[in-house]
Formats: sequence, C-alpha cells, structure tokens
Amino acid sequence: MEQDAGREPDTTRASALEPARPRPQLVRNSFLLLDGMWGFAHDDDDRGVADRWFDGRELRSSILVPFPPESPASGVGETGFHPIVWYRRTLSEADLAAAGHQPSQRAILRFGAVDYRAAVWIDGQLVGEHEGGHTPFALDITDALDGDAREHVIVVRAEDDPHDLAQPRGKQDWEEQPHSIWYHRTTGIWQSVWLESVAPQHITGLNWTSDLTDGTVTLELRLSRPGHAIASVRIAHEGRELAAATMRTSGTRATLTIPLDGQRNGQNYERLLWSPDRPTLLDAWIDLTDDGGRTDAVASYLGLRSVAWNRGALLLNDRPVTLRSVLSQGYWPESHLAAPSPDALRREAELIAELGFNSVRVHQKVEDDRFLYWADRLGLLVWGEMAATYTFDEQAVQRTTAEWTEAVLRDRAHPSIITWVPLNESWGVQHIASRADQRAFAEALFHLTKALDPTRPVISNDGWELGTSDLWTLHDYEADGGVLARRYDVDDQVLHDLVSGIGPAGRRVRLPGTTDSGQPIMLTEFGGVKWAADASPDDSWGYSEARGAEEYGRMVADILRAVQSGTRGTGGRPDGLAGWCWTQLTDTMQERNGLLTESREPKLPIQTIRSLIRGAETG
Repeated sequence: MEQDAGREPDTTRASALEPARPRPQLVRNSFLLLDGMWGFAHDDDDRGVADRWFDGRELRSSILVPFPPESPASGVGETGFHPIVWYRRTLSEADLAAAGHQPSQRAILRFGAVDYRAAVWIDGQLVGEHEGGHTPFALDITDALDGDAREHVIVVRAEDDPHDLAQPRGKQDWEEQPHSIWYHRTTGIWQSVWLESVAPQHITGLNWTSDLTDGTVTLELRLSRPGHAIASVRIAHEGRELAAATMRTSGTRATLTIPLDGQRNGQNYERLLWSPDRPTLLDAWIDLTDDGGRTDAVASYLGLRSVAWNRGALLLNDRPVTLRSVLSQGYWPESHLAAPSPDALRREAELIAELGFNSVRVHQKVEDDRFLYWADRLGLLVWGEMAATYTFDEQAVQRTTAEWTEAVLRDRAHPSIITWVPLNESWGVQHIASRADQRAFAEALFHLTKALDPTRPVISNDGWELGTSDLWTLHDYEADGGVLARRYDVDDQVLHDLVSGIGPAGRRVRLPGTTDSGQPIMLTEFGGVKWAADASPDDSWGYSEARGAEEYGRMVADILRAVQSGTRGTGGRPDGLAGWCWTQLTDTMQERNGLLTESREPKLPIQTIRSLIRGAETG
C-alpha cells in the first residue's frame, strides 16, 4: 500500500508516525509496503537453484509476509526442519508508480530482516545477497528491471540451517521441538519488505549524537555515492524551529555539528532533554540538493540525552537513574519473532510502561526498530542485545562481528537505547574463563561496540564471566526473599566483594585480571516464577514455581521487595544495586514465568504489578 502520497517531505513529523512506517528515523514521502501474500515453497532437497526457481515460476504454496513459515499467522504453520525456503511476488507498473518511481530514479528494495541468508532475484537476475538474520539490507534493483515487461517478479531464497550453531540464532531451537528455554524457529522473512524510489545520489543512513555541555547535536550522514551536494538541516520542537544549518558534501560521509542556542540558556536546559519522565523528541528534516535541484528529502527525529556512570551509579543526563527493567523475549505465539502487527509493537511498549517498568531488555533478539520508535516516544530505556551462537569457531566470530556491527549502526541513533549487550552468560564463548581466544573475542566485541558507539555503556558478557565492562551484572534466580535480602541489602563494599568472587550461579562474576573501578552493579536476571493455571507440570517450565495465584503474588512480592531493599534510591538509599531486570514479561511457549500470559493478559491486576515494580519509587 502507498503511504502519505502527495505530502510535502518537510511536513512529515518523524516523531509522530503511524505504526506501519518502517525505518522510522529515516522517512521518505512515498514508499510501497510489500507485506501481504507471496508465493512460497519449501526446498528441503535444495533443488531450487539448479531448477532455476529464480526465473519467476509460480510457487506451489503461499505465505503471508512478514510472518515466518513456522508461525500460524503465516498461513503455513510448519514447525519442522526446513532449511531453505523460497518466496515470489510480482511488481507491477502501478506498484512502481505508487512508490513514487520515475525513469531517472533508482528503485531500492528494502528488507527489515530475513533469517538467515538471503538471495534476491529480479526478473531472473541476481541483484544481491545478505547474511544476518536480525539486520536490514537494501538492494538497488533498477538495472535488473526488464524494461519491456509490464510486470516484474521478485524472488527470494532464504537459507536458515536449524543445526548450524555457529549462526547467531538467539532463542531459536536447534532441536525439532522446543525445549528448556528455547523456542520454535523463525525462518526467512520476518520483518517488513518495502520499495522506495530515490535519486542516484541519496541519503542511505544517518546518526544523531548530542553534547549536552556544549548545547550541540551532531549529524552524521551516509550517502549512496560521492558527489558535490549541499545538505540542509532543520530541527524543531512542536512546530518551533530550534536550529538550521547547511554543509557541503563531496564523499559518501558527511558530518555537521549544529548549535542549539536555547540549550545554552541554563534556565531552559532541562526543557528539551529526553528522559523516561519526559521523553521529548525533536523533529528534523534533511534536504540534499545539487546544481539540478533537490535530490533527496527525509524526515528524522532525535532525543537529547547523555548516558554515563560514576561511583557506582548509572547516570542519565548527569543524574542517577535506577533501572526497573523487565526481560522480554520479543515472541508471540501466533507469529514468533515477528510482531503480529505494527500496532502490537506499540502496545507492547505501552504495556511495559503501564506495569511500572522504566526499562526493557529485549533478550537474544535485535528487535524491530519500530519497537524502538515507541520506546523513544514513551520514554522506555532499552538494552540492545545480540542473538547468540552456541559454538565457538572462526565462522561464529565472523558472523557475530558482522551482524552485531550492523545492529549497532542501525540502532545507535535511538535515544531509548541505554546499553549494549553483545554476549549473554558466555553463550558462544562457553570456556571464556580458560581459553584465551574466547576471552579475546569477548574483549574485541566490547571494544568494537565502543568504537561504533562511544556514547553508551557496554555490558561485555551479561550475567557472569565479564571481562572489560562498563557495568557489573549478576543473574540470580533464588526464590527465597530472605536469602536475596541478605545477599543484596548490603553496602557497596560487600557488593563489590561479591562481583570479585564466585556469583550466585556458581561462576566468577568478573574474570581474573579485570579492574573494578567502581562500576555500577546490577541484578540483570532474577524472578522467573512459574505459574500457569492451564499448564501441567510436565509441559511447562520456570526457575521456581507457585502452586496458585495467591502464592504466585506472594512470591513475586517477596522477591521484588528483597531486591529493592538493596537498590539505590529505595527510601533515599545512596548506594547498592544500580538497577535490576525481572524475568520475564510474558509466558513464552513452555516458559510459564511471565508476569503476563502469552496473550498479554496479566496474571495479577495491573495496578498490583505496578505497585510491586515501582516499590518505594526507586529511580
């Protein structure tokens, strides 16, 4: 479908978009969303390339994109091992016109995510490939469009080996049936597909950073090709222009630092800052022009805020903030890793806020950036996390490094992202404590992340066996509130002694040779209480178990209060844990330890959960 046809680019407010807009921080006036029914086929014998399925022949089945074929929402619902799948869709002249395409322009086909390896053909011609199941890619398909054809054919081949443990897969199971904490797989296309039409020289990416001390913002632009052009930038808040600037470009990268004069007035300083209490977003418009006129126009948005740490506290805008976070698997029973609708991403963010959390850890998944858009709007602090491999070799290193780089570059402009998590619980580096190569890889990921984005803290290996890290983090599923209180309701010295030794999970919290410089300490997984009235003990799982609703409420309350008693800000407490992350938001398949069911129904009244989460109004 066509979106916002005929609107002037400089009237689009990227901070106030409808839910369906893909890539919300780089918005063009016209685009064609290609979600919907596509032709589909499994290719279990890998015959498709040899038999030239890419020539555009009809496929024997159909699928509703962007839902993975394992999910009921796709219309396929086949959860077995199918390592190769094919997709087919036609593209008419009317479709190209709806995307705003003109003969002098380039047609760009964009994929939000295809798991894991994708190859794309247009009218039988291979136009590009991409590896990485969680990150977007774009292909210029212009030269492949058959000029004599009134209808064009898009063909996609996706390969997702369910047994390849060197492939970043997160919580996707390598066994045929889900077990323990792993779930059904998500193969192939699982985020939106769309078409844009652009000039040969156009904006391909951007990043925003802010310097609160200097009262400036810096825009980094990436361009499709080198060439002399002028980039003009306007920044506004609620219709009032705050700044305007221009710069000349010649290569494929350009950087412009823009003063915000109002931010240099100390009396107005707080008014435009982004925070959970007041998630102020600024609108921006960027025009690219050359001697022939305007070649590109995009709308964007940004948030002014800083993240740092000092003396055991996490700082947002130079003020201590205590994280009340929840772990989200980002999984739906009807659609798996894909959201059932764009609006479901909005509702998920709203639910997290309604439950009293100010933060969310999207676990083992690079979430759809439309969720980050709603986090930006609602003031949720998000942990950006990479999906794990489950073996260590050269291929796992190369794949993780490449995909994590793409993830950080995609998401680093979102003000809601507060920390990066490249590794979790030594998954993929299981022998990090004894093998120098695995430790070197974890160190490399930490420093790579800091090189790509020096503005945020990095948790190098969440949970235990941390090397160089900006935060010390622990996982502790103790169900006895008294034990938790004795463990965490202590002064900072005792906490730092804890992270210097063997943690609750039986592993070292930080590796020998690391330096404790007073980093903030957080309990980043705890809770995990199972209660499911409709499940038998044999087909459900949790870290601890309640026998009924009353006991469930009591266990959740006891565990939360014990941890909150040792958290900074509780009753004015100046030291202690800098934050925590409750496991987990929703039941997920056999894991029945959510505060909500799979269908997002609360197990306790929302106001009860909210009161427990907010506790003594920490943070």
